[in-house]
Amino acid sequence: MELKNFDKEKYLKVTTGAASLREEIEKCADEISKRKFKNIFLIGSGGSIAILQPFEYMINSTSKIPAFAEIASEFILQNHKQLGEDSIVILSSLSGTTKETVAAAEYCKEKGATMIGLVGEHGTPLAELVDFAIANYAENDFAADSINIQMYILVFRLMYNNHEFPDYNEFIDELQNVPYVLLTVKEEAETKAEAFAEKYKDENYHMLVGAGTAWGRTYAYAMCVLEEMQWIPTKSIHAAEFFHGTMEIVEEDTSVIILKSEDETRPLADRVERFAEQYTNKLTIFDTKDYELKGISPQYRKYLAPLVLATALQRVSIHLEDKRGHSLDRRRYYRTVSY
Repeated sequence: MELKNFDKEKYLKVTTGAASLREEIEKCADEISKRKFKNIFLIGSGGSIAILQPFEYMINSTSKIPAFAEIASEFILQNHKQLGEDSIVILSSLSGTTKETVAAAEYCKEKGATMIGLVGEHGTPLAELVDFAIANYAENDFAADSINIQMYILVFRLMYNNHEFPDYNEFIDELQNVPYVLLTVKEEAETKAEAFAEKYKDENYHMLVGAGTAWGRTYAYAMCVLEEMQWIPTKSIHAAEFFHGTMEIVEEDTSVIILKSEDETRPLADRVERFAEQYTNKLTIFDTKDYELKGISPQYRKYLAPLVLATALQRVSIHLEDKRGHSLDRRRYYRTVSY
């Protein structure tokens, strides 16, 4: 199937490039594991912190290593008492220049923490500040794919070295083929993505709901795509919190989009779905269960929700851009004016 506005060659360059960093990332994780550390901090801003949030969930539900996903600018002001010389800090910034993330790196350096930076290229401010810089070429369109793949290797290797997640090698072996698995997801999502864009091209408000490993993508798609790239007011709502206020503004013409994963929090999304089915005529569900993921063992599917959902929603973005005549690159304020 030919996909609209999709550069397959560039996509595979980015994603296979990230997967090919396995040996480098494992050496980095192994070196860090030789040092005694007590916790892991995941720090970023905007889309970058959204990419890292599911890994906080994965670590805290799989490992005894405490993990904290923190928004860079707030983190600097908070004076987090868990941060110290025995902390690992993973920072993400595609450009390596995000000022809040660079400032957070400077702050962590002063505290003596060991830092790993995931960037698009070496030589950038963030790459120069961290102890270990891992670089893979990417642009905004496939940055989430690149960072996610690197994070699976890094985070699960750290847990494996902590005598947790013994299936690490099998999982990461399967991950090597994930770029091609995700190509199939794009094809499987294409018809639904175009239909959604056609139906909702003039919609002026969406509710986006998710939980667990789907929450980061929920937050990112609402803010970084629908709002930033399409200027559509959108609210990201955690499925566990939906019934504590937001449900009151659901009407029959309210667009509710639920992102569902296959992890332990799926019942939370199911509950929202049951409610939305009764009270709105505009319910859309993107569910990782709808995709085959050939070659991925059933027990690992729940971890791949951020990648699978991002892949399907990338196709929605392309079709929204087309149907609405609004470029995904168009900005009024972001990195355009002083703020």
